[in-house]
Amino acid sequence: MNRFVINIILTAFVALLASGCQTAGEHRRAVQDDTGDRLTVGVVQKEIRIGMSGADVVSVLGSPNMISTDDERREVWVYDKIATERVYSGSSGGVNALIFGFGHGAAGGLGGGGSSSAGASSTSQRTLTVIIKFDKTSKVRDFAYHTSRF
Repeated sequence: MNRFVINIILTAFVALLASGCQTAGEHRRAVQDDTGDRLTVGVVQKEIRIGMSGADVVSVLGSPNMISTDDERREVWVYDKIATERVYSGSSGGVNALIFGFGHGAAGGLGGGGSSSAGASSTSQRTLTVIIKFDKTSKVRDFAYHTSRF
């Protein structure tokens, strides 16, 4: 085998090996799912309006976690959502190769090896509390929300 062919094989091998490696950030993006319908501040701000009926609120936000009444017997709905996201990502790669080169009737060899690994983990929590107050005709009279992320 001439050096040109060996260089081509080595280049292809290294390219193939490198294409299988991912960074921790790439792993995180691969496992993160933001496609579902979620209760968010944006949904509350965009969809909830003074004067809405309870049925309209349920169609937008779903069923509340808690329903109570105030001192005038008007309903107060509370939506309390907590989300915990745990992400772990790891990757490892290794190369163990033994390459033989033949030239001018003599045999020569080259052996090599190595490995590496990378990983990351994170945990975060989000909370969203939405309070919707209804009037005596069961229409939204006021609403408030609070969100946090830690």
